[in-house]
Amino acid sequence: MANEDRVLIAGAGPVGLTAAANLVHAGVPVTVFEAGADLSEESRASTFHPPTLDMLDRLGATRPLIEQGLKAPRFQYRSRQHGVLAQFDFAAIGDVTAHPYRVQAEQSKLTRILYEQLREKPNFELAFDSTVADVTQHASRVEITIERNGARARRAGRWLIGADGARSEVRRALGIEFPGFTWPERFLVVSTPFDFNAVIPDLVEVSYVTDPKRWYFLLQIPGLCRVMFPIASEESDELALSEPFAQSLMATVVPGISRYEIAHTTLYKVHQRVAKTFQVGRAFLAGDSAHINNPLGGMGMNGGIHDAVNLTTKLAQAWHGGADEVARYDRQRRLVTLEYIEKQSIENKRNLESEGDEFRQSLAEIVADEVRTRDYLLRVAMIASLRRAQELG
Repeated sequence: MANEDRVLIAGAGPVGLTAAANLVHAGVPVTVFEAGADLSEESRASTFHPPTLDMLDRLGATRPLIEQGLKAPRFQYRSRQHGVLAQFDFAAIGDVTAHPYRVQAEQSKLTRILYEQLREKPNFELAFDSTVADVTQHASRVEITIERNGARARRAGRWLIGADGARSEVRRALGIEFPGFTWPERFLVVSTPFDFNAVIPDLVEVSYVTDPKRWYFLLQIPGLCRVMFPIASEESDELALSEPFAQSLMATVVPGISRYEIAHTTLYKVHQRVAKTFQVGRAFLAGDSAHINNPLGGMGMNGGIHDAVNLTTKLAQAWHGGADEVARYDRQRRLVTLEYIEKQSIENKRNLESEGDEFRQSLAEIVADEVRTRDYLLRVAMIASLRRAQELG
């Protein structure tokens, strides 16, 4: 089989298309294989952190994303008993990012923006209804088997990026283990057009509410508010997805309001897993195919986009005859995932479900100290993890 001089990418989600965009901008030809018939319309992740916006800005995607999203410069912690416990403003780290805010927008908006910008580029190709089913490696190329409409075909390229999600066929084909655990709770997301700002004093765009029995968070996106609750293991999927149950949870948010217009509900299992390696030969994993975590703090998709930019910057450099630093990708991104993304997302969940006194005291101490506030914002904004990756060399 002839070697196609291009990079192959499995998956046309936000990670796969960011990888494609960064390569095409660097003059590297790519082919993306997407198992679906079109780009996914699932809302799923909806938070873009400051350094992610900086990266996407270099690809020309941040401005249209902001136009379709909602700027969130602040976030806060609350409790049912005490109201606002602490509030943070990304303006405090405005000296290290051009975007000192989060943008709240569904990930499907980013994939559409990137696709529209890429689709007419001569170095870009996207094949829908195409699942990567097998991978074979050689000294100078990687070959993949594509399943499409019941038929199989072979393609070859210089490198392969598996950005095909938590059930990654690329990861399976490479024989990479995916250790970790699944939380006993599932998460239920209830989306409603109800205006909580009109009834909750001092509410900001992102609000986490602690409670040892049933914490929740309120996250605003254009036209909707997403409210997330944990669902105990003894509560069945059927119960959790019923409207009366969703209404009963929503009734706990604001005393006296018991009926909401519900746009849609989503129930899903929550995992914390990191692949044993992010690289095997000429094949790499990025995003959910490499690591998954609970959504508290919005680190999953952002971490995947950071994977994509890190990896493709190295691939483009090697492509054009520069120093080959591709082997650094696994060392940098896997350790950062373990040290920051997994650790912080687990800590976020445990803080929300704690009794509250210790967490309240910790928040008070952070807010009272400018240095600690800055360090905390650098960590939750994922800037600290990017700096750590560079330190790993």
